[in-house]
Order: sequence, then C-alpha cells, then structure tokens
Amino acid sequence: MKISDLAGPEQQDLGAAGALAVGGLSSDSRTIHPGELFVAVAGSRADGTAYIADAVARGAAAVAVGPDVKVEAKVPVFSVADPRRFLALGAARFFGRQPATMVAVTGTAGKTSVASFTRQIWAHAGHAAAMIGTTGVVSPTRNDYGSLTTPDPVSLHRLLAGLADEGVTHAAMEASSHGLDQARLDGVKLAAAGFTNLGRDHMDYHPTVEHYMAAKMRLFDTLLPKGSPAIVFADDEWSGVASDAARRAGHDVRTVGRKGSYLALKRVEHFRHKQTAEIHVGDDIFEVHIPLAGDFQVANALVAAGLAMSTGVPAKTAMQALETLVGASGRLELVGHAKNGALAYVDYAHKPDALENVLTSVRPFTTGRVIVVFGCGGDRDKGKRPIMGEIAVRLADVVIVTDDNPRSEVPEVIRSEIMAAARGAIEIADRATAIREAVAMLGSGDTLIVAGKGHEEGQTIGTVTLPFSDHAEVRNALEDIDR
Repeated sequence: MKISDLAGPEQQDLGAAGALAVGGLSSDSRTIHPGELFVAVAGSRADGTAYIADAVARGAAAVAVGPDVKVEAKVPVFSVADPRRFLALGAARFFGRQPATMVAVTGTAGKTSVASFTRQIWAHAGHAAAMIGTTGVVSPTRNDYGSLTTPDPVSLHRLLAGLADEGVTHAAMEASSHGLDQARLDGVKLAAAGFTNLGRDHMDYHPTVEHYMAAKMRLFDTLLPKGSPAIVFADDEWSGVASDAARRAGHDVRTVGRKGSYLALKRVEHFRHKQTAEIHVGDDIFEVHIPLAGDFQVANALVAAGLAMSTGVPAKTAMQALETLVGASGRLELVGHAKNGALAYVDYAHKPDALENVLTSVRPFTTGRVIVVFGCGGDRDKGKRPIMGEIAVRLADVVIVTDDNPRSEVPEVIRSEIMAAARGAIEIADRATAIREAVAMLGSGDTLIVAGKGHEEGQTIGTVTLPFSDHAEVRNALEDIDR
C-alpha cells in the first residue's frame, strides 16, 4: 500500500514518501521488517525519534515524525500533525477489515464484564460475536489469554481484520483511558458505545480525575459517529457528566439502571449465586434471573443489554440472554467453597471503588464474616493505598494485607502504606500464605474475597514475572482444609 493511501486525505504534505509502497507499519523499531513504515511516537517513557536509526537499520522504507521534529535519515522522512492518530488510522486503512458491528465500553470498573456480556448476548441472538479486553480475545474459534485492556493500534487492527476473516460480525471491546488518550482506538468503526462508572484509578498517568474523565469521554466526543447510541449507566456519581458529554457530541443517550430510562431497574433480590431483577423496557416488564452475585454485575448486565439492543437485538432476546450469562474470569468469580458452606471468590478489584463494590456486594448474602485478602501493585498510583486500606477495614470483618505485584518497589513499603489506614488488619507478606491463612479461618456462613489479581496468572517481582494464580491457590487451600 502506498504511504499516501495509508495517510488518507487529511495528510497532504508527504513529499517523496507519498508514492512509496510499504508492506506494513509500526511504532516499535524492534518489529520493523524491510519495506515497512516506522512511525516515531513520543511515549511517556521514551521518544520514538531515538529509535529511527534502529528502524532504518532493520529496513524501514520511510519514517513519520511529529510536527517540528528535525531528523535526518537514509530514507524519506515526513511530518504528521499527530503521530499516534496517524499510526492508528494508517493501521485501520492498511488492514482494511473489521467486524461490521463494533461497540466499545469505557469506565473505571466493569469494562471486561460488559464486553463479555455483550458478546454473550449477541451470541445468544445468533450472531458470530467476539470480545477484546483485559482477559484476552474470545470468539467462536478462539479463547486467547491477554494482558492489555486496549491493544496498540497495529495489533488491534490486525486482530480486527483476523476476526472479520474468520466470520465474526459483532465485536465488543474495552476502551481504557490510556487507550483512548493514546488514540489506540482511532479507526475503529463504532456502532455504539457505553460508559459504566468513574472512580480513582491511573493517577500515576492522569494529573487529575477530570483529566481522567476527559480521556474516557474521547470515546463519545471523538470516536463515536454523531447520532449513534451512547449507553450510560445512570446511577454513578459521574453519570450526568458522561450523559452531558455524549449529548454535546450529538449522540442518542440511552440510560440504564435504577435512574435509567432506556432500561429501568425497579427491583433486585440478592441470593448467594444469583440475583432476580425487575427490568422495565418501555411498557414491557421483565423478571430476569441473573446467575451472578453482586449488585455491580446487574449494572454491567444492563449496560451490555443496552449495547446489544442498540445494535439490533430484540429486548426479549436480550433479557433471556441475561439468564445464561457466564461471568468474566476473575470478576467476583466463585472459585469454591468449604465443607461448612463458606464461599471463596476471586476478584480483580485493584482500585478503591472496585474493592468497595465487591465487599458491599457480598454482604447481603453473607450470614457470617466477610474476609478479604488484598494488596496494591508497585509502580502505580500510591495515593490509593491508604484509601483501599480504609475501605477494607470498614467493609470487611477480617482483613489480610499481602503483596500484589510489587514490581520495582519494596513490598514492605507498599504494605505499610496500606496498613497505615487499615487499623486491625493482619499483614502477611507472602500471598500464597495469606490465602491459606484466610481459607483456614473460614467458618459457616463466611465469605472470602481474594482481590487484586483476578484472572492474572503471574506475580511480578522486580522485573521477573513468576507463575502465580489466585484461583489455584484458593482451590489448593480449600482442598487441604477439607481433607
């Protein structure tokens, strides 16, 4: 493909590079193959211009740089207004194919569950559907574990083309604040978009909560085509801000939840393994038995149903599908129970609002104690550590503070910052030991939450990621006490 075709009509000044045909593009010099275009993107830790020489040595046919960047190379160099957006739109044009119906969901918590539930509702309606998110990629032909909420644009558009080629017609994806701010989703042709909630997260990246919210709203004000359905969970503190942003962008705002008008939640009964919800859709009333625990899962299910219905699924079919939902891996996932009936869950909650939601959600069906094991990751927002410590001791009866992914930080320091606001908590450094101690405490009617890592299958200490699964540790501990 010629660089002029990759660039599209919005990029005029390409010089001699415009007529060059390239076999691909990348912003990572290590992945450049001979004859490809290297896009020098300024990242948060490194400037892509520092890797131009490496890209050229690997065979780059041309280099795209940002405005006012002056570099010399043995290949044509041209400037673009926004290298990140140029890369994403160029990747979309290069790969050229994506599922016909695409939706994206943003918010602090619930993105993975909403994307998963939307895929399941579509599949129930007979569509070949896929999801892309934190837990990986699921489609009719694959279930690939992943680690990035929103992939880089070249990987994303290569993936979308592959999904289209395998026959996928409907795909739901997560839209993280990083991915939106870094233009990773640009070029995705969206039919609808959703918003779940906003809480404290990524304060190591965003200078303020308002900046964090503005990054998420880029899904509505920049990416979603004008007039498209915008599904907004109505019961969050930031719901009004999201709805206003979507309306200003010219979208059809459809609210869901207790305060919702598109899908109105009128009543919820909580049980240990399910919830019964009364949902009003216009003049129709549905009593839906959702086979998942936690009030937040009802919220996620409503956003997913809103997205599915806004892309053609009849209301009755969507409501029926909610009764067959399977929870996303590591999202208040029941891993097992002790002989005395105590329940043990694994949850991905690694931010304050998510931890509060999960602890609040299990209280209605817990007749004994709520026990929680959690920690905080290193090289991330330090301000949330005491906040999460306070939430844990306020909402749980027994709190064990342990290590999560300390990364380059000293684990003892991370734990001390949590413990400073967690009066009465127990500190156990080794995560496996902490889980075993918690399981050993379980009495009849108790509920255990192991929070923070969810679906993850490793623990990062320093620069090394060691095999570790909360699921496996909980199951092993349950087996040992039941022998």
